[in-house]
Amino acid sequence: MATVEVLTSEVVAPAEETPAGAVWLSNLDLAARRGYTPTVYFYRRNGDDEAAFFAADAVRDGLARALVPFYPLAGRLGLTGGGDGRVQIDCTGEGAVFVTARSGHYALDDLMGEFVPCGEMRDLFVPATPPPNPPCALLLVQVTHLRCGSVVLGMALHHSVVDARSAAHFAETWASIVRGAPAGDAPVPPCFDHRLLAARPARAVLYDHPEYKAEPAPAPAHAATASTYASAIITLTKQQVAALKAACAGASTFRAVVALVWQCACRARALPPEAETRLYSMIDMRQRLSPPLPPGYFGNAVIRTSTSATVGEVVSNPVGHAARRARAVTSQGDDYARSLVDYLEDVDAMNLPRSGISRAHLRAISWLGMSLADADFGWGSPAFMGPAIMYYSGFVYVMNAPGKDGAVALALSLEPESMPEFRKVFADES
Repeated sequence: MATVEVLTSEVVAPAEETPAGAVWLSNLDLAARRGYTPTVYFYRRNGDDEAAFFAADAVRDGLARALVPFYPLAGRLGLTGGGDGRVQIDCTGEGAVFVTARSGHYALDDLMGEFVPCGEMRDLFVPATPPPNPPCALLLVQVTHLRCGSVVLGMALHHSVVDARSAAHFAETWASIVRGAPAGDAPVPPCFDHRLLAARPARAVLYDHPEYKAEPAPAPAHAATASTYASAIITLTKQQVAALKAACAGASTFRAVVALVWQCACRARALPPEAETRLYSMIDMRQRLSPPLPPGYFGNAVIRTSTSATVGEVVSNPVGHAARRARAVTSQGDDYARSLVDYLEDVDAMNLPRSGISRAHLRAISWLGMSLADADFGWGSPAFMGPAIMYYSGFVYVMNAPGKDGAVALALSLEPESMPEFRKVFADES
């Protein structure tokens, strides 16, 4: 089994004094999964000598300076009322965990050939995280030098304080500072005013919001085990994406790709035609609210939505039919988001049901807006970026394929017995 050798582990504080106090968290923050989101970035060694490529001092100093504009990430998760209230960020300025490591086992080409999101990869390339409860750290990073001189950057950010877009915002700013940009000139200044997503004084819950309720117990044949899954990285070429979108007239890349994944997963799972299958999506509401959130809004601004159909309906119709169902669930606007925030105010957002999903269902997340080019620390853009682990079976991330304009990469988890058939069906259909 591959191992990495940890060389150093320290806490990096902001380079300057930062504001103290607390940052209030919205209901969307509280409703997010209570835990860390581990991601990995792979960087191929360029012409620099090994000591200069991703030099730890430069990356560490850049982190200290990035924590000045993003000072809440140097704080700790806290509670209002001295320990028994609502979760918040305590802006203590303590800092982020920074680890350097070395792997004598992997070269980058080997790793890219073997990598799938799983517990082993998370344990190798992302720092070990503490229990995700107050007063835990909010950001942990690890720089691992491979035997070929290339680097894996692993990050774990607490999901109660950031979503994927905010995580990318921080990484891009950190990278720009290491490249030489002044710390005070963050490309997009972060906004920490989470009260922009506060519940309304006169609450109006206009929708049912089943995605935030406990799932009914599935039939035994449809049950899923959260810790048991097979994962894969699958790439669709630019031409395959174009053909798929043509078959799903009017659908976005995300909707078209997810529609095909949903259809193929239903087939691979060999579910009975009358079984219900549900497609869950996470939708970024920043530009869908009225007025929109500030460009640098830093926190959770995504909501869960879903649509359901019978397995027979999904697999017996053309993929465009599933894409139309996906479009209906990803077209929500301000009234839906405000209704959700009001709903969460009344149901204790901190203690919502959190579990895996039935093996008849699928949960899809778009990372298509996360630009790899902007994660250049001065030694080139990543050769790959993606999740380090999947949380349970039935998860799919839709991402830009690195170095391939217009191509799409999928990070997917399914039941181990379903994955081989999914690969076959997906290859046939795409």
